[in-house]
Amino acid sequence: MLIHAPYGGSAGRKGAWKALVEAVEEGKIRSIGVSNYGLHHLNELKTHIKELEDERGQGKGGVVSVGQWEIHPWLPRNDIVEWCQKNQVAVEAYSPLVRGERWGDKTLKKLAKQHGKTEAQILLRWSLQRGHIPLPKSVTASRIQENADLYDFELSSDDMAALETTEYAPVCWDPTKSSLED
Repeated sequence: MLIHAPYGGSAGRKGAWKALVEAVEEGKIRSIGVSNYGLHHLNELKTHIKELEDERGQGKGGVVSVGQWEIHPWLPRNDIVEWCQKNQVAVEAYSPLVRGERWGDKTLKKLAKQHGKTEAQILLRWSLQRGHIPLPKSVTASRIQENADLYDFELSSDDMAALETTEYAPVCWDPTKSSLED
C-alpha cells in the first residue's frame, strides 16, 4: 500500500506513515511505500521512521519497500532513484510510455527500427534495464501482449546513453516539488 502524495504537512505525513506501519503489524497489508515523494519528502520520511522507532521501539518505524514515480527518459529522476538504491527501495515507474507523447522522437524511432521493436517496447526495456518496475497502462489486448514482449532483446550501453536526457518533462501531475509545508 502506498501513500499516494506527500501532501498534508509533516505531521500528516508522519501520521499516515504510522497508520501504514500499524496495518503491517496487524497483518492487514504486507508492505508499504510512497508515491510522488520528492527527495526532501523521502529524507523527512527517514527522520519520521527514526522518530517512530524512538517512540515505539527498535524496528517499529516501518520499512519503505517501494516508491512510485513518473519515470521515463524525459524525466529520469536520477536523484530519487539513487536515494532508493541506497535505501533498498524498489522503484516503480508509472507512465513509462510518456502517454505516447514522445512517439516519433528521433532517437526512440531509430532504436525501435534498429531492434525491430515498437517505441513502447524500447521505453519499457529502458525502464527494466535501469532496474525499475514499469507500470504501462493499456486496455487494448494486443498492446498489453506487445508490452510483455520485452525479453528477447537488450539495449546496449550506447542505446541507453542515447536515450538519456537532462529534461524535466512530466506528462502527469507532479507533486514531488511541493514543499514540506504542503
